[in-house]
Amino acid sequence: MQDTDNAQYKKMTETPVPKLILMLGIPTTISMLVTSIYNMADTYFVGQINTSASGAVGVVFGLMAIIQAFGFMFGHGAGSIISRRLGARDVESASRFASTSFACAAVTGGLITFFGLLFLEPLMRLLGSTDTILPYAKTYAAFILCAAPVMTCSCVLNNILRYEGRATFAMVGLTTGGILNIFGDWLLMSRFSLGVTGAGISTAVSQAISFLLLLYMFVSHRTESRLSVKWLSRDPGDVALICKTGLPSLMRQGLSSVSTMVLNGRAGVYGDTAVAAMAIVNRICFLIFSIGLGIGQGFQPVSAFNYGAKKYDRVRKGFYFTWIAGEVLLGTIALAGMCAPGQLVGFFRDDPKVVEIGSFALVVSLASLFFQPLSVCANMMFQSVGKNGVASFLSSLRSGLFFIPVILVLSACLGLTGVEISQTVTDVLTFLVSVPFTLRFLNELKRLEAREKSR
Repeated sequence: MQDTDNAQYKKMTETPVPKLILMLGIPTTISMLVTSIYNMADTYFVGQINTSASGAVGVVFGLMAIIQAFGFMFGHGAGSIISRRLGARDVESASRFASTSFACAAVTGGLITFFGLLFLEPLMRLLGSTDTILPYAKTYAAFILCAAPVMTCSCVLNNILRYEGRATFAMVGLTTGGILNIFGDWLLMSRFSLGVTGAGISTAVSQAISFLLLLYMFVSHRTESRLSVKWLSRDPGDVALICKTGLPSLMRQGLSSVSTMVLNGRAGVYGDTAVAAMAIVNRICFLIFSIGLGIGQGFQPVSAFNYGAKKYDRVRKGFYFTWIAGEVLLGTIALAGMCAPGQLVGFFRDDPKVVEIGSFALVVSLASLFFQPLSVCANMMFQSVGKNGVASFLSSLRSGLFFIPVILVLSACLGLTGVEISQTVTDVLTFLVSVPFTLRFLNELKRLEAREKSR
């Protein structure tokens, strides 16, 4: 085991940075793509029912963002700490944070299930459900809520694997669950005609299977950190540190859920067709964005591990590579998508009004992809190295602090057009704010690198 740990340390600190990021980022990208595709499979199959059912997918997407917000808080929080501790060769401390974050996620997921089911209808209305969307949203959401504990725990296991530099293991668990969900949607909805109930069952079962596969990676001792009751921390400070480090993820995902509520509410003024159109556009854009996000998540363990190992030049090189790679990938795909927006939207819901609204919204949203790579990479870098305050601030901009006032003002001034362009305006503003923070920290890394070389 010591030889394995040493080999992993050498891999994370000596492999050429671009090669290492791709090694870790490609499996994560595949995982993100499969996750996005199975979310889009729900959108596609549910869209065959009617427009109101399509809108329900967008409403429940906000609920999933809430569940993932807590999962990512514990997962990214513990993962960042674990990676830096492993970079400093402190395996015992890494196991303590892994076990503690897993337990916190399980308890939190259970509470979400209990209170979510208890207040299901008001929760769906809060998330933007109209009267006609509500029956579909309640049915779909009930199954998602039942799966909340395994979803939050899966987020923790997945992120610990990634931060340890074992992204391939994470990919196996996530992609298997994603593929099973796609098959389940087809089987239960197309063959057994279970409608939204089939989509909910398929999602819940696939999440459970994905969780078991991810957990197996730990119980079979394929990781450096361990999950065990004996490693659970009794120190509230450890839980506080996990939450503090993961706060940017909680804010990003939590505000994303709030933004989804506001988006659905403002779009709902123009009917179920507008809610359905924006839900489809968001799913398409997230599919494309997941490519850049996957590469960026390959950068996270590289930055955290090497920052802990005081190899600051590798953190800086990793940022530049990830940013440029994201611009090239997302920019190319965005341009391709702009060539056929109507066909893309129409694939999910063949409703002329949905296509009309969604086509313009998709073109505008795709334009925002050119501004996202720098903002996202900067946020990941700050969170990975423990700059929690900056990371929390930057993560909250795109997800809510900018988006919510922007959509409220623009929708009031421009109507539906304001709803459609709000995300792009938000991404431009977030980019402009992120630039000075990023430049300042990159210069700080240069100074730390020079100091280490002078010793």
